Amino acid sequence: MVQIRWKLTTIPSAIRWQWRKLKVSVNSLFYNHFMDQGYMADVCMEPMFWFVDNFTKFLGPFFVAAVCGLTASVVAIAYWIGLPYWWNKSPWATVVLMIIGHWLLINICFHYYMAANTHPGYPPEGALIPEAASICKKCIAPKPPRTHHCSVCNKCILKMDHHCPWLNNCIGHYNHRYFFMYMAYMCVGVLFLIIFGFQLAYNEVWIGVEEMDEDDDSRIEGHPVRFNNSVLIPVTELMANVSLLETSQPYEGRSLRQSCLIYMAFINTGVLIALGALTLWHARLISRGETSIEANINKAETKRLAEKSKVYINPYDFGRRKNWRLFLGIVRGRTWRHVLLPSPHKPTGEGLTWHTVHSDTEDDSEDDSNKGEYMKDP
Repeated sequence: MVQIRWKLTTIPSAIRWQWRKLKVSVNSLFYNHFMDQGYMADVCMEPMFWFVDNFTKFLGPFFVAAVCGLTASVVAIAYWIGLPYWWNKSPWATVVLMIIGHWLLINICFHYYMAANTHPGYPPEGALIPEAASICKKCIAPKPPRTHHCSVCNKCILKMDHHCPWLNNCIGHYNHRYFFMYMAYMCVGVLFLIIFGFQLAYNEVWIGVEEMDEDDDSRIEGHPVRFNNSVLIPVTELMANVSLLETSQPYEGRSLRQSCLIYMAFINTGVLIALGALTLWHARLISRGETSIEANINKAETKRLAEKSKVYINPYDFGRRKNWRLFLGIVRGRTWRHVLLPSPHKPTGEGLTWHTVHSDTEDDSEDDSNKGEYMKDP
């Protein structure tokens, strides 16, 4: 009897003890000095982020194949339909258009290949980096200024802008210029095709459809009818042959040429709208001397310092003209020839140190230890 009572008293105590252990274990997994709702949301969303990152990495080669296939199809249609059309219209104009078109095509192919195959730049592994501004929490390694961790590549990227699935590569210090130039030349290229292919598409697609207007009596083909002032009376002796005549004259749909022109119109218009908006946005970021990641950081810092009656200054903003010269690499004797023609020149610097608005000269590399937070009274 005593043994039974002892068991009844120890079982609830053991359950309570196990419950306490479970609570401590759970709290030890989630407790942090910076614990808040945002931190909890990140912890809960981490499996979804992992899935998206790995899914993006898996689909990268397919995106690259899609870009190459769509570009090749548009170029093939331009050769097949557009080239003979302009040659019959004006051989001299065709020669000029061929020169401009091939200049654009070469730049598009070159910059896309370089953007996809040039590594964006990584911090040196296993080496002391005195220029490091912080420690990467995922790599557990020194992180130079303007460097961010890419969860898709699982590496830190120098001057990281974003991970582009259409290139299956990160956009960073060494391939940022190639990426932007590809977008710019692609927008100019599709606009070139739209302008000089509009008349051709209008004649073969739109006018061809309009000529089948039902209101045009000269285009009506069918059975003889008799008219009076009130009703339309069909000839009864021919009504028996209606089904036979309809089956013997099948409907003629769009031709292959018309379908290809419509396909080109949709592809070029979509690319011009989507890629054009992205190009303008990146051009605005370049004018301000920042990347897409830094744009969000600078916006948050501007808002935070504004509450303290201070003004945030982007340390890498040297003015619109100088920002573009540094981005395009038009320094040290380079000219616009290196922009208008394919050029594999590398950007200025190694991406570990960055001159700021407080630097004395453009090419000096000084230790940037203050993380880019510069303030002044308004």
